[in-house]
Amino acid sequence: MHFASPYYLWLLVLLVPAIAYYVWRTLQGGATIQLSSIEGVVRAPKTLRYWLRHVPFALRIGALGLAIVALARPQGIEENSHTNTEGIDIMLSIDVSGSMLARDFKPDRISAAKEVAGSFIADRYGDRIGLVAFAGEAFTQSPLTTDQSTLQTLLSRIRSGLIEDGTAIGNGLATAINRLRESDAKSKVIILLTDGVNNRGEIAPLTAAEIAKAQGIRVYTIGVGTRGTAPYPAVDMFGNMTFVQQKVEIDEKTLGEIAEMTGGQYFRATDKTKLKAIYDEINQLEKSKVEVFQHITYHELFLTWLLAAIALLMAEFLLSNLVLKRIP
Repeated sequence: MHFASPYYLWLLVLLVPAIAYYVWRTLQGGATIQLSSIEGVVRAPKTLRYWLRHVPFALRIGALGLAIVALARPQGIEENSHTNTEGIDIMLSIDVSGSMLARDFKPDRISAAKEVAGSFIADRYGDRIGLVAFAGEAFTQSPLTTDQSTLQTLLSRIRSGLIEDGTAIGNGLATAINRLRESDAKSKVIILLTDGVNNRGEIAPLTAAEIAKAQGIRVYTIGVGTRGTAPYPAVDMFGNMTFVQQKVEIDEKTLGEIAEMTGGQYFRATDKTKLKAIYDEINQLEKSKVEVFQHITYHELFLTWLLAAIALLMAEFLLSNLVLKRIP
């Protein structure tokens, strides 16, 4: 409940001294006839009039309080709101080649990429997001969906070794474009993450970028890997997994051209913290549009309180003049 003139409620404070005065006067007594003894009066049975003697005052105070509340104009509030969300369709295209097991990220590149991508997905409530994984080939791990729980599960299942090794950047980009082709969203985005140079696939990366540009799709590209050398996975002569220091090679020129051609940006992540900062920046760049229309209606309720006050006054009048009537 809302009060249009709440300052009138301060008048309720005046009820406190009125009640205090009534209590004080009652305790003082008001006898005007002197008697030699009141012993018989004390032992006399108490009638209904005795128990009701304070009710008129209580009714009068209650009526005054209700009248003050009515004066403050209580109002009922009815809110009607309508939310219009203009979401963004986003495809995450993630490199799962063997080099993504390099240990320059903790615990490795692909684990860090999955963790940060999972946080990004959780922040995109209301958007449709899909997932593409690529190495020597590319496949759709999840089509566009708003079901974050399912998407997070599918993201956790991608790993290196699922498909033939290699780095088919063009195929990874083209597969994501194909998933966005039928989208009717006003904003369509691809975030492509890789740690290498295109060496496989039937589609050249820049050719795929031209297709994305023609369809109004922005592509953000992320190169993952430290500068210099990094411990890459290798198999020793006994067939055991080991790690050897190798030079980090990322085709930053091509990734930058893809981003520039489509209106996106290229980022270089040299560690997990930087990778998270990149996803946070993309999250800020690609904000969903949310419009909230709100209509508030106020209903006057003072009449109810005023009628209640009048009812108490009527009850006080009837009780005082019919039940508790005094002889002059």
